[in-house]
Amino acid sequence: MSITVEQYAKTAAAIEAQVARTIVGQKDVVRTVLIALLCEGHVLLEGVPGLGKTKLLTTLSRVLSLDFGRIQFTPDLMPADVTGTQVLDSADETGQGGRTFVFRPGPVFNGMVLADEINRATPKTQSALLEAMAERSVTVAGTTHRLDRPFLVMATQNPIEQEGTYPLPEAQLDRFMLKAEVPFPSADDLVDIVSRTTGGAEAEPDVVADGEALNEMIALTRTVPVADDVARHAVDLVVASHPDQESAPEMITSYVRAGASPRGAQALILGAKAMALLDGRPSVSTDDIRALAKPALGHRLVIGYEAAADGKSRAELVDALLEAVPPPGSGVRGAP
Repeated sequence: MSITVEQYAKTAAAIEAQVARTIVGQKDVVRTVLIALLCEGHVLLEGVPGLGKTKLLTTLSRVLSLDFGRIQFTPDLMPADVTGTQVLDSADETGQGGRTFVFRPGPVFNGMVLADEINRATPKTQSALLEAMAERSVTVAGTTHRLDRPFLVMATQNPIEQEGTYPLPEAQLDRFMLKAEVPFPSADDLVDIVSRTTGGAEAEPDVVADGEALNEMIALTRTVPVADDVARHAVDLVVASHPDQESAPEMITSYVRAGASPRGAQALILGAKAMALLDGRPSVSTDDIRALAKPALGHRLVIGYEAAADGKSRAELVDALLEAVPPPGSGVRGAP
């Protein structure tokens, strides 16, 4: 391995510093996206328009010198608009030769792909992303095309405007490693945003790393050791998220119809590895696991209508989960 833990942490800090030259505040959101990228996962951002979600990914792509592709999801968007399609092309420049079908790649063939307002497209078009996200490949007309690495899909959705939208099915939500809520900026941050965007030219971030360096960081992420008790804590959290399990707390049994899938446990472990390295630590702690519980598990809970009726949010459900499943060695016994 040509990159050390110290170099990993230093490069990551430099990436976040350059992103901060353009993105004001939103440190937790930036960290969540970076963790997903370093784990070869994908991230779903939820927030009202104008909070810098698109700007975040375009800035990150510049800092990492990666190709950027944007897909504006609309009700009339077709799967071929996402993946690409076969077109009939001339065999030579004169057009006098034979004609053949040539594959023209779609915007998904980029290192970083923004799926903007993903819930506005039909389920058929939404599903066009599934193979790319899960297998890092696209199959068109029976031919499979591999996607380059690194590859990150960042999807956005507006939590307020629901008219004319198609809620993401659980199978697709489960493909997103992490989900982050993008908060409205504080008054101080908003003053800074207005100052930066209404004055002269905005500061351009510097390139910190490229795809090769990022792939080395991704490879190092997977080598981080995880103690058995730490891994078991992640599994215990996922198990307790299922209402039919004895370890499930009362809030889970009352408001959750189905708990997190095994991908939730994978997201907790992989994300915790990245968190440890970002802090310059060579091993994972249970604090890393618990810090990722909300972005890794919240969107994977299938909640019933009772939760909305009683005003219970996914964050509150995960908090109940964390309280019921204390970390090993804490001496605290969670109430089922």
